[in-house]
Order: sequence, then C-alpha cells, then structure tokens
Amino acid sequence: MSCSEQKEEAAGLINEAVTSGARVKKACEALEVSFNSYLRWRSGKTADLRKGAKKTVPRKLQEDETRRFYDAANTAEYRDQTPGQIVASLLEKGIYYGSESTLYRILRTKNALQSRTESRKPVRRERPPELAATGPDQIWSWDITWLKTDVKGVYLFAYVILDVFSRKIVGWSIEETESTDLAQALFRRVIRSQGVCPRFVHADNGGPMKGLSLVAFLTQLQVGLSFSRPRVSDDNPFIESFFKTVKYRVGYPKVFTGIAQAREWFSRFIDWYNTHHRHSGIGYVTPQQKHTGEDILLFRLRQETLDRAAGVNPERFVRGPRQITPNRVVWLNRAS
Repeated sequence: MSCSEQKEEAAGLINEAVTSGARVKKACEALEVSFNSYLRWRSGKTADLRKGAKKTVPRKLQEDETRRFYDAANTAEYRDQTPGQIVASLLEKGIYYGSESTLYRILRTKNALQSRTESRKPVRRERPPELAATGPDQIWSWDITWLKTDVKGVYLFAYVILDVFSRKIVGWSIEETESTDLAQALFRRVIRSQGVCPRFVHADNGGPMKGLSLVAFLTQLQVGLSFSRPRVSDDNPFIESFFKTVKYRVGYPKVFTGIAQAREWFSRFIDWYNTHHRHSGIGYVTPQQKHTGEDILLFRLRQETLDRAAGVNPERFVRGPRQITPNRVVWLNRAS
C-alpha cells in the first residue's frame, strides 16, 4: 500500500468515527494522527511533505530520457569529449536531451565523471595593457616550446603562431635550435603565404622574441609589438593554453626520436586541432570554423534546437531557453 493510500485509509477511519459521534481530535489521538495532518488529508493534500521524502519534479528527465542521454555520451563518437562538447555537437545535429549541467549530474550520479588530464588549476595574475581582436588576423600570439628527444639533454623546438581571435594555428615549424632568424623566417613565410599581416604580435620576453632581425622585420611591416612581463607566462595565455593541449593530448609522444618524427606528428596534430578540436574557449567550435565565420551558423542551429526543445517541454526551461551568441570580441590581457 502506497503512502497516499495509507493516508486516505486513515482519513476514512477518522471520518467513520466522527460519523458515529466521536470528536475529531479524539479520533485523531486514538489513531495517533496529527489533527493538522487530518485536515490536510481531508482537503485532498496527501503528498508526503517530510524532509527527505521522494518528490516529483515536473521538469526532471524521465528515466528513459536519462538513459538515452547517458548512452549518447558514452558512444564512440563522444566518450572522449567533455559534457560541453557533447551537448554542443548534439545541438548542431538537432538533438537535445538536456543541458551541460544535467549531463554532469548524470555522469556524477553514475560515478562516470573524472578528469582526463593531469591538469592543475590556473593561477590568475594581473595583466599588462590590453588588446582586443574583433576578427581574424588582427592579433597573433607566438611562442616556442621545447620537445624532449630520446637523447638526454637534447631538445627540439616548436615555433607556433596562433590567431588570438579564432585560436587557429596560422603557422608553425619544428627546429633544432632557438633562433630569432628562424622565427623571422617563419613569420615571413606565413605572411607571404596567407597574404595577411596582423595589427599586433604578442610574445614572451625571450631572446628569440625580442631579437633584432624579427623586431626589425615586423616593425618594417608596421606591426605593433606586445611583450609579456618577465617570468609571467599568463601574460601570453592563449599560446600557453595551446601548448598544454599539445602535451596533455592522448597519444602525445613523451620523447621524439628525431626531427622528422616530430614534424610528422605535429603536422597531424595541427590539422586535428584546427579542423576537429571543439575548443571550449570559443564556444565548442573548431578554430577553423571560428576563423572563417562558420561558427555564426552553428550557433544559430544550436539556438533553433534549444528553442524547439523549449516549445516541446516548456516546464524544463523555467527562464526560457538559453540564448547562444558568438563572442565577437576577444581580449588579450584585459584589464580587470
């Protein structure tokens, strides 16, 4: 017998006792029922209002909906992606099971939520003067990272140029030494091949970044130069974030056997990063989609899917569907 049925039975017994001439409160005492509870039951309110009692939430996903959402997140296509990436991809396909936070809750309930990287929490520091990009090829950020080889103490060097607005890698090279001349050759090649020249280039304070040949080349092209403060890597956050993505990527070689292997692996990685990686910093679209403006259409498709879902189940969208809008201004070292 359910709780509601038990309450209805108790209320019926009290009513019979009252009909036979008993006083209501005395009948309640005899059955060990609170008088106020009886009045509430008599008015038809038989729901269990006690703390911890099972509640019915109208906008909560049904058991079969929860199962479909969980199964979708564990398919071969999505099992290596974050909940944010999964929800964004499903919206573009016209599918809406629930929000990103709902998927996090489902995975947490099933003990299926865990970090896939050995990442540490970011440290926030004060920024230098700010720069704003409202489109591609306005602000480039670049840096050099070391790559271990199978010979102890010997490293290769990855030169990488990143577009701040779209996070696309517009140029890269793997070299055996750090050199301002090699950096200048990379910039010369990228600017010539793409036929564009940025307004600003941001870099760290290292020797290759401030070397005379590179500075003279960029100054001649009337490119503004911006440099991080000494020993503050967060002044150049986008390129540092990219290097973290590189080195925590599943399949990243801990050591390289030579420059040919390093260039081959980096070439495949850059192609994946630019054209397949759903970047959380730009709304879970790829850098190439952001660079070309295709992200605007994708955000519109996601919004249309959310609006349709809200029309079918409005009780699940208390404040209406979330509005998805592309970010058209990206700040580098924005002042707080």
